[in-house]
Amino acid sequence: MYVKASSRRTRDGGVVRYLQLAHNEWDAKAGVSRTKVLYSFGREDQLDREAVRRLVAALSRLLDSADALAAAAGAGLVFTDSRPLGGTFALDGLWHRLGIDTAIRRLLTDRRFDERVERILFALVANRALAPSSKLAAAEWMSQDVWITDLADLQVTDDACYRAMDWLLEIEPKLAEQVFWNTADLMNLEVDLLFFDTTSTYFETGGADEPVPRNEQGQRLADDADAATAVKESGFRAYGKSKDSRDDLPQVVVGMAVTREGIPVRCWSWPGSTSDSALIRQVRDEIRDWNLSRIVWVADRGFTSEQNRRALMQGGGGYIIGEKLRSGSPEVRAALARPGRYATVRDNMQVKEVNIGSDDRFILCFNPEQAKRDEAIREQMLTQLEAAIKDSDKLTGEQRAHLAGQLSTRSALKRYLRTTPKGLLRVDKQKTAAEAKLDGKYLLRTSDPKLSPEDVALGYKALLEVERGWRDMKSVIDLRPVYHRKEERIRAHVVLCWLALLLIRVAETGTGQTWRTLQHELDRLHLGTFTGPAGTFRQRTETTTAHKQILTALGLTEPPRVFEATPSP
Repeated sequence: MYVKASSRRTRDGGVVRYLQLAHNEWDAKAGVSRTKVLYSFGREDQLDREAVRRLVAALSRLLDSADALAAAAGAGLVFTDSRPLGGTFALDGLWHRLGIDTAIRRLLTDRRFDERVERILFALVANRALAPSSKLAAAEWMSQDVWITDLADLQVTDDACYRAMDWLLEIEPKLAEQVFWNTADLMNLEVDLLFFDTTSTYFETGGADEPVPRNEQGQRLADDADAATAVKESGFRAYGKSKDSRDDLPQVVVGMAVTREGIPVRCWSWPGSTSDSALIRQVRDEIRDWNLSRIVWVADRGFTSEQNRRALMQGGGGYIIGEKLRSGSPEVRAALARPGRYATVRDNMQVKEVNIGSDDRFILCFNPEQAKRDEAIREQMLTQLEAAIKDSDKLTGEQRAHLAGQLSTRSALKRYLRTTPKGLLRVDKQKTAAEAKLDGKYLLRTSDPKLSPEDVALGYKALLEVERGWRDMKSVIDLRPVYHRKEERIRAHVVLCWLALLLIRVAETGTGQTWRTLQHELDRLHLGTFTGPAGTFRQRTETTTAHKQILTALGLTEPPRVFEATPSP
């Protein structure tokens, strides 16, 4: 089969060429080869080149990879570039399925913004999920290292990334609500339980920020705001109680609400000096505006204040909150003193409900395996303490006081240390016995009258989903290090991390595989670029069975085999 060219002379003496697709057939009777025209393209100077390209692309799909590459080489094409495609394609598909692209464009409709903002924001989110880096490195990554639809071959700058982050922070409250409802509808999420917890992330460079007036929720007040409305003053990067044991470095506090399926609903960020106790009230108020049905909030011991409990009860809501067993409160003492038998609800969990005459219900939980671990740790601490105070009676009073001061810096040892009236250092036997009674136990308080003790215990245990979210935030998405100094950019960085975690959790839930496994497999799907005399075209590698299974589980179609063709000028 070949292209046949024929020429005809016009009346004015010119020559016109006509092109036909033909092939030769052997005429056995006549004993000669005859030309058979399959298709006529018409005049060469009026050739519909786009139609020809479409035909070539359609025919190329009938070839296997080896034949296609051989044909490309024969046509003078050069393989010039290869970029990972699978990860960004899958994330972009979920981004569209969750309606995040539509929500961003709608929320920015009345603002003057670059049409690429939505694409740049997706690229920044994909960067957190696939190759976490600074915004400067992310700009180069999205421009040169991966394929992202509508950003390919465009030189995205870090300034464009920063402008997109500024827009994101402005629309974040409305965006979070819209994304939540889209996700809930798509995945049929159960939102009767919402889990909330906080963490902190520190900064290794630079000191704390200068103090600025803020309200009770840690939000910055305007410079001309009435000083009387400033409940406290704090820089955003500030010193506080670090959950990474880095009280020596400035930090910010990050909060996250998660469904029982592990889907992150929304993230918040506050100044580093903010205490946990009041944060859940702000979160409850902001979530309340979403008009959700009755919600039971699940939180750990840091949020158990009476004021928080009253706030969570508003609007018919409820709570499951851990109680501090070592607080010594009358309720805790009464709950621990009540007799009763535990009921086994899981291999490593036993529960019993204790009635102490309160409006709230109290569920005492016991984990035999954890009790053994607690006992082993305590014995180790006691051994260290006994070794540290051995022969301390021979020391002077000043030397013993100095030793006691050193031991007080180690909270695990300080708990069991007692100083006698004569200044002698001893192991506190009563404290040791009291601690032994708490091995493997934790106490839960709930306002819900209908939840069974088992559901209360399992609901609180599911709070580990938030802990898993923090681990992935810090190790997979690399929340830290934060390459920003300004408060607005730090807040926007946290939002980007939340969106990345959302896409990751949706992918994991849909496939039943970890994100690390999914990414490893998807990164094997590449997009190659070929250039030649006729122009440039891009074609992906073949999808494997694993690729097809992942895309099907996520409700996504395979990427096109040929992405685009650009003719030479």
